[in-house]
Amino acid sequence: MHEQVLKEGPARPTLGPTEYYARVRKLQGREWWSWGTSLFVMLLLTAGIASLSLPAIFEHRNTPIGMGVIQAVSGLLFLILLFGCYLTYEKVLINRLRLELAEGQFHSHAWRNLALVDPLTGLYNRRFAERRLRAEVARSERRGYALTLVLFDLNSFKQINDRFGHAAGDLVLREFGSRLGKAVREADLATRLGGDEFMLLLTECDTSQLPSVLQRLESIEVNLDGQKIPIHFSVGWKQYELGQLPEELMEEADKALYQDKEASKVLAAHLVNS
Repeated sequence: MHEQVLKEGPARPTLGPTEYYARVRKLQGREWWSWGTSLFVMLLLTAGIASLSLPAIFEHRNTPIGMGVIQAVSGLLFLILLFGCYLTYEKVLINRLRLELAEGQFHSHAWRNLALVDPLTGLYNRRFAERRLRAEVARSERRGYALTLVLFDLNSFKQINDRFGHAAGDLVLREFGSRLGKAVREADLATRLGGDEFMLLLTECDTSQLPSVLQRLESIEVNLDGQKIPIHFSVGWKQYELGQLPEELMEEADKALYQDKEASKVLAAHLVNS
């Protein structure tokens, strides 16, 4: 297969729920500062208008004209204060609603992570992988884009668990999941299907570009009780063909994975015997 370097997709800056919530709080602080400044300026302008009326008030304070000016200025001050209190009340309600929406988004994101993200590796889980696979197959069907499905299975994972314990096995899974997520572009998908099985979904990518991805997964190892243990894996892949169902694509890739795993076992047995 001809090796071709994958083109990096453009980065898309996104805000997590925590950062979004923090920015909402910061925005509200700036709005309150602006609102307070505006209210202070309104009061200063009102005081300026009232000060211009003081000479007439003092000159005609015991006349109907003076009493009328006092009532007019007092009414103006009362209306401004009433309007300011009303707007402040409305602003409090709007800010409270905004914070509730931000908190709702935060909790919604948390529940979504619980349902769709593998807690050990931080990769998406099987449920999300199957949903995304159907969507990408439909997109490739419509637009003719290349799509490659790659399955991984860690070799000798049970032996690592038996020898070093499940904590060591978890460390192996986390390290492989981390390297898998870093080996692909943002537009691709890395998932943990369960156990020691992982999946890559390479969008707009044919099998000629796969060797460069697999090369990034070489020389993975973990330190277990002072001993460096290499992580080896079996791999199988299948490029999408027009009209193929998602289940058929998964089945073909799984067959290729099984063949590679059996070949690895045969090679390991031959090395032991020799």
